Amino acid sequence: MPNVFFISDHHFGHGPIIDYESRPFDSIEHMTETMVDRWNAVVGKADRVFHLGDFSFLNKAGTAAIVARLHGYKTLILGNHDRGRSRTWWLEAGFDEVSEFPLVYGGFYMLSHEPMYLNKHMPYVNIHGHIHGQKYDSPQYVNVSVEHWDYTPVAFETIHGLFRQDEEG
Repeated sequence: MPNVFFISDHHFGHGPIIDYESRPFDSIEHMTETMVDRWNAVVGKADRVFHLGDFSFLNKAGTAAIVARLHGYKTLILGNHDRGRSRTWWLEAGFDEVSEFPLVYGGFYMLSHEPMYLNKHMPYVNIHGHIHGQKYDSPQYVNVSVEHWDYTPVAFETIHGLFRQDEEG
């Protein structure tokens, strides 16, 4: 059975993000190669990856070249920096599926680019990106921005395990 992974906010081709988020890279090329290598180190060709937005600032050819190198069946949920381009643009760049709206995974996990409003009585967890190095102080939110996971897609089992620990503890 394929594994499922989540990740967001790669910002491929966006040089200023290195300084904005204090990323440990000395160039765009170094950032790109490291993030592609870390993706492929954990994601197999048959695995599924939900990218929760802000994938690339490159043109279609540059974006497609990166997408083609990444393992797995790739679903993109559009982020604020992705929305200037159509769903068709992203599909032509190599994503297998593209959603303009949040998705529900496993009946319990709400996948979105930006954190969604959840009150403490809602029985859901929001897996999101957008806020990069920041983090909400609530067990209902899991930030999968690359800065929180060493620039590596995080396995669903890891996220689900966070909630099993809460139930057992």
